[in-house]
Amino acid sequence: MENKYNLVQKIEVAVPKDRILTDEPMAEHTTFKVGGPADIFIDIVSEDELGKVLSILNENNISKMNRDFYLFGNGSNLLISDEGLRGIVLHLSKNFADIDIKDEATDCRLICKAGATLAAIARKAYDNSLTGFEFAAGIPGTLGGAIVMNAGAYDGEMKQVVESVKLMDTHGRIFVKSCDEMDFSYRHSIIKENDFIVLEVVIRLKKGNKDDIKAKMDELAKKRRDKQPLEYPSAGSTFKRPEGYFAAKLIQDAGLKGYSKGGAQVSEKHCGFVINKDNASAKDIYELIKDIKLKVKQDSGVDIETEVILLGKFD
Repeated sequence: MENKYNLVQKIEVAVPKDRILTDEPMAEHTTFKVGGPADIFIDIVSEDELGKVLSILNENNISKMNRDFYLFGNGSNLLISDEGLRGIVLHLSKNFADIDIKDEATDCRLICKAGATLAAIARKAYDNSLTGFEFAAGIPGTLGGAIVMNAGAYDGEMKQVVESVKLMDTHGRIFVKSCDEMDFSYRHSIIKENDFIVLEVVIRLKKGNKDDIKAKMDELAKKRRDKQPLEYPSAGSTFKRPEGYFAAKLIQDAGLKGYSKGGAQVSEKHCGFVINKDNASAKDIYELIKDIKLKVKQDSGVDIETEVILLGKFD
């Protein structure tokens, strides 16, 4: 990649310079609260702006698949190395978070921008007496990231409520895919294998009773408070669920409850969470994850995979 200051000058044609930052610490943009600086960090506020920036990057042979640039929401499922990111972060800002509603006789569609948080969408659904999105109310993160990984909790997942997804490729071309075309499965979507960016999602819900919706959201929120270490920085659930097993139980059975590496720890409240307990570095968290995978394999013979995405240099 060319000199970052030369590249910034080119991007300033599409984005005001006050939204283009250099050497931006990524610890300020991830829920783990770790991560070194990104070379260039750009706050994107609209589809048009995103398309213009992508055109500039393409003209300069800068590609997403080659990890020259990264797309960020609120960084809730990421671990970024202490060395940071050599490249460009395109951050979908809070201005990229509109949630509109289209009423129909028996059901409703929410038209949501990719930067909207799942919590905000759940609140909008509740305010309009719509049921079906309660499961996602406590999932950290934005809708774009949730679509990429088909996020889910408490027997719900995005594929159950998505009608269609508007996408952009890295040439700035926009197209729409149906829920079936998104190839949703456990923590997977078509975006995992393609260079697509989520712009907007149509979510289809049902009319419901507002009191029942609130009761369900309150019930799930209490479960999270009781069972998850919400008081510490984390990336949410650290590991995928191995087929036929539960990652948290495998980790606990391996004697790793409370096990720590530097400032990182296996949560004593929920062994499926690695937490930043005491000013951990990204290296602390990474080394702890490696230890967990090794010890679980030794104890049970099961390979567990991380749900958290690692970005930057670790080994």
